[in-house]
Amino acid sequence: MADGAAKLYARFSPTVGKIRSWDFAWWHYPVIIDNMMNLEYLYWSANQFNKPEYTDAATTHALTTMKNHFRKDYSSYHLVDYDPKTGKVLRKATHQGVTDESAWARGQAWGLYGYTLCYANTKNPKFLEQAEHIASFIMNHPRMPKDKVPVWDFDVHNALDIAERAPRDASAAAVIASALLDLSTQAKDGKKYANYAEDILKSLSSDAYLAKPGENSFFLLKHSVGAFLYNSEIDTPLGYADYYYLEALKRYATIKKIDFSQKS
Repeated sequence: MADGAAKLYARFSPTVGKIRSWDFAWWHYPVIIDNMMNLEYLYWSANQFNKPEYTDAATTHALTTMKNHFRKDYSSYHLVDYDPKTGKVLRKATHQGVTDESAWARGQAWGLYGYTLCYANTKNPKFLEQAEHIASFIMNHPRMPKDKVPVWDFDVHNALDIAERAPRDASAAAVIASALLDLSTQAKDGKKYANYAEDILKSLSSDAYLAKPGENSFFLLKHSVGAFLYNSEIDTPLGYADYYYLEALKRYATIKKIDFSQKS
């Protein structure tokens, strides 16, 4: 664990104020919104191994992401490429969304989850405010389906060449549900987040998304999307969809004080 945290911290650049995501030669210093999920590891490791610099790196990364990754409506770019020598933003783009300017659903979920955990670890009100803004973008999006399980990219309907194929992403829904339940315990008006998450969990627990025992290659959830544009993992079960679904159920049980072990 200590070695892993040290290697993650070694990818942090004080000049850029970010943890580098990839080492692909065609990018200069790429950072994806997914990296927000790694920050919990640094916060935890800072306490476990007495490394305050890990906390500083995680918080700086979150603040820089807030500055450069988000649009005015609090939707997020998937990827921002930086100049490693100056920290200047070179390009705002996507690797998994339908276009550079679209709102890739799981990317919005990573941002929501990430800023909620950052607030839990720092109590910096900026992070709570950011999490609530992202939550509002997701919860009030005009193209969120009635069952609250999003299409893999909120803007896929604007891309006429692939609009006919717009599969849902249960993994994004599971991450959103878990994040909203966590946010509900920290925000002043937490009930609206818990209620929305409950609706998502009801949908994911329905026959439309929850597999029957022995089916779906023994995964729990059906209908997730890995990387649509690369024809990879489309309308399929995903391990992390199941993980965040179970985490959301656990958080829901804690909030509602439900002991599922006593239910038949």
